[in-house]
Amino acid sequence: MAVLPTGTVTFLFTDIEGSTRRWESDPEGMRVALSSHDELLRTTIEQSGGQLVKHTGDGFLAVFTSAQSAVEAAISAQRRVALPVRMGLVAGEAELRDGDYFGTAVNRCARVMSAAHGGQILVSATVAAMISGVELEDLGMHRLRDVPELVALHQVKAEGLPANFPPLATAAATQGNLAAQLTSFVGRDAEVKELTESVMGHRLVTLTGVGGVGKTRLALKVAGGLVAEFPDGVWVIELAPVRDEAAVRAAVAGTLGITPRPNMAMVDIIAQGIGVRRMLIVLDNCEHVLDAAAELVEQLLLHCPGLAIIATSREGLRLGAEQVWPVPALGVEDGADSEAVELFVERARAVVPAFELRDDGDVETVTAICRGLDGLALAIELAAARMVSMSPQEVYDRLGDRFRLLSTAQRRPAHHQTLRHTVTWSYDLLDDDARHLLNRCSVFADGFDAAAAARLCGAESWDEFQVLDLLDSLVRKSLLTTTRVAGTTRFGCLETIRQFAEEQLVHSGNLETTRREHAAYFAEQAMRKWDLWNSPEQRSAIDWVDTELANLRAGFRWAAAGGDLALAVTIAAHTAMLSFILLRFEPVGWAEELVAATTDADLPQLPRLLTAASICALTGRPDVAIDRTQQALQLEADPRYDAFEAGWSHFWQMVGYRYAGPLDRWLEICALLADREGLQGVVGLTGLLAVLPGIGRFEEARAIAERGLRAAQELGVPFWIAFAAGGFGRAHTDVDPATALQAMQYSLDFAREHRNVYQEKTMVRDIAGLEAVLGDPALALELFDSSVAFFHRAGNRGSATTTVADVAVVLDRIGRFEAAATVYGTSIPLGTSMVPELPRVLDHLRSTLGQEQFDRCVASGSSMKFNDAMTYVREQIAIARRELTAQ
Repeated sequence: MAVLPTGTVTFLFTDIEGSTRRWESDPEGMRVALSSHDELLRTTIEQSGGQLVKHTGDGFLAVFTSAQSAVEAAISAQRRVALPVRMGLVAGEAELRDGDYFGTAVNRCARVMSAAHGGQILVSATVAAMISGVELEDLGMHRLRDVPELVALHQVKAEGLPANFPPLATAAATQGNLAAQLTSFVGRDAEVKELTESVMGHRLVTLTGVGGVGKTRLALKVAGGLVAEFPDGVWVIELAPVRDEAAVRAAVAGTLGITPRPNMAMVDIIAQGIGVRRMLIVLDNCEHVLDAAAELVEQLLLHCPGLAIIATSREGLRLGAEQVWPVPALGVEDGADSEAVELFVERARAVVPAFELRDDGDVETVTAICRGLDGLALAIELAAARMVSMSPQEVYDRLGDRFRLLSTAQRRPAHHQTLRHTVTWSYDLLDDDARHLLNRCSVFADGFDAAAAARLCGAESWDEFQVLDLLDSLVRKSLLTTTRVAGTTRFGCLETIRQFAEEQLVHSGNLETTRREHAAYFAEQAMRKWDLWNSPEQRSAIDWVDTELANLRAGFRWAAAGGDLALAVTIAAHTAMLSFILLRFEPVGWAEELVAATTDADLPQLPRLLTAASICALTGRPDVAIDRTQQALQLEADPRYDAFEAGWSHFWQMVGYRYAGPLDRWLEICALLADREGLQGVVGLTGLLAVLPGIGRFEEARAIAERGLRAAQELGVPFWIAFAAGGFGRAHTDVDPATALQAMQYSLDFAREHRNVYQEKTMVRDIAGLEAVLGDPALALELFDSSVAFFHRAGNRGSATTTVADVAVVLDRIGRFEAAATVYGTSIPLGTSMVPELPRVLDHLRSTLGQEQFDRCVASGSSMKFNDAMTYVREQIAIARRELTAQ
């Protein structure tokens, strides 16, 4: 006997159907027929390259190294054999021991053969995938004895073979009513895996989420993957058409084929009908019959130990055994590779087969559509269906009227026919109080906290806990979302839900009143947070303005457009002052918008507005800042006006002179303020520490360094403490670099702790300059690059000035003279550079390059626009860093 093959092989099992009956009825005839059968199969197998492994009484086990040869041998034998032979073929890994095979593949082959009828050839999916030129009929998924999962079986069809047979001799393949899905399932691989594990670990899992997020589709996908785990079937029970809570039990019984009986409660009848069977029920769309569904589920889980349930609902069933599983929206952040865009493209191709994203513009537009639709699967599908007659850009341009735009002619459940139907389905389930709260929440931008909701949305008779209960209810119903920010709960609203609720607010006639209350609330909060900013609790005020910037913007825009100038001024002035520390300059623009109108109206808060608008000194307009602070200082002396705390107008005036020049004016103002009490004294002292080292007057700076730091610490405001510590470090750079670095590092760490981005980025720049002096140009350039990149993004032209001048110093030191002169040139339009070494460096560059070449390089740099200049500087830093690394 030849050596039996190993590795991946194909097994053929044969058996004579009804052989026992034939032996009993005609032993002699059976003996002759069996001899002919054995010879025919043996010869056919060997001629086809197979080997007989063993005789199994009335059949054979054979093995082939080629699946194609095995199937062809089976066809040839089946055409000629006189007896009703059933055949099964399976491919798999051979496990050979003592001249015989054992293991999974050979066992499954025997089970596949046992499922066949006489004259029939069955092959497994593995064999089907390995052969060609053979017609196969897909017989579906089947349960084989002792095989844990369902197995896909195919029937071989060939000329001369019977084609029609009774159902296979297997257990019911797929009990239940889980239908095949007509559209592909896109993405959510991680969710499917996690949810499958959750269903296997919990008998009740409820998928929750806003309408259209994809709860049902995900539940059906997971259920389909668990068919093999539930031998008594997967049953889908759709509750959306059930309008009466009393009809829930009847709907469940009807789907399961359970017949009512007299004098017996329906829940007991259903429980008895299920009994100990191991089955999975998908209970879809429970939200409108929540109590009845929850009651039934609880009883069934109690009395049916083999039952598992996946429920879908806008909110959980609130049962102790329940595992709530919120379904997230489809991801959008990966652009063309995101699940949301993939779904859009696939559904678009269903109506326009040639649809494709032609370029980056198409990708960006479709991504923006998916993001604007909150990643909701239904909304994305409805938008994609519009591709039959619209372009992506045309759809995007109309998302502001999404409820008219997003509908479909396809047959869908009634509550999914349009986006409006989907949202209305949820909205109609709310009581009047919940609708009132949700409607008014539509005026918030980018979220809100419970205090804001209570102030704007609470009825006069509601107390704090009633508002909290309603917020809790809306979150449970998936109409509001929650996140945790700085230890507190922040509520949000998907844009689709927000637009719908805003429509209801418009229809009620309360939109403008609510928007005014929103603006007034955030104006009041901005004033309070400014007082907090000027205290040791500064960090909480910074966090607040960062979190609420969108609400402040919305409030400002409403007030400015509606002519409520006082509210607009309050929001703009205080938000600009609160957020400059984050190098956020948008609110400075708000303040600048209002200067003319506020001056004409002569509002009491005019000096506050002028001071806030003077932060434009950092964005490239220091001359304007100087004029505005001068006006503010003149008004501060008049008791009719309400100014910021004395010292702030001087501070922004100093910053204006810092970048517009002359620096002597900065020093004059500092000297004027240095001996005063409180904030003014701190402004004067720390201002001197900021400038004196930059113009080489280190000794004067050291003389007041400790006094300035102590004054800032006594004031207790973190911004000024970090500012003073940085100045203390700068004052020591010429004689004690170690002390200087220690102080600068303290300032940097303190600034980061208190979220003082203004000082943090300044310290990164100054430490870079110090590292350059200490002899580590590579580290210095790395830090400078970080600073330049940040100042560029923020639009902080002022702070970029010294940074690029410092870069010029380092480039000169490492011998990149033309680049150094050009980089210096980029600093000239930005303002006065305070780099002590710069005069010496410029003299060196003139002598090295020659005056003509030096002037040409400087002119080239100074002619660049801000964005181009920053890009050029970063390119030169990158080149220099590569050269230093290569050395």
